[in-house]
Amino acid sequence: MNTIAHFDTISQLLQSLLTDDIFLVEIKVKPINNYKIYLDADGGLGIEKCIKINRALYKHMEEMALYPEGDFSLEVSSPGIDEPLKLFRQYKKNVGRNVEVTFNDASKKEGQLLEVNENELTIGYTEGKGKKMVEHQQIIPFSDIKQTKVLIKF
Repeated sequence: MNTIAHFDTISQLLQSLLTDDIFLVEIKVKPINNYKIYLDADGGLGIEKCIKINRALYKHMEEMALYPEGDFSLEVSSPGIDEPLKLFRQYKKNVGRNVEVTFNDASKKEGQLLEVNENELTIGYTEGKGKKMVEHQQIIPFSDIKQTKVLIKF
């Protein structure tokens, strides 16, 4: 079996393990059969769920003898906080949070993610200070967006 066939098999096995509100964000395959699987969940994805899915998927891969010599590795995690949002479902889950939108021309805009639909998102932001402070809303089509990242403030 080649890597593409393994990828498809692993994707199918993984889908059967995704329960509740957990969804697949991305699968990356690195050289030497290193699979990195990124999951998310509408209600948040704890490490316990990642460990449970990792163990179950690993067991299935071994039982199917996808790699008879055992020469593969598997990592299951949520995308890092510095990873851009990739799926519409991730945008929906992050409504209300502060985001940084990078446009196709490399310009950026920060604001609170107010709304999202299949075609665009709306962010809210303020300009000015004190009595001159003005609240704005900007609708941004997804076609204009290079990437969007959630901003974490401490």
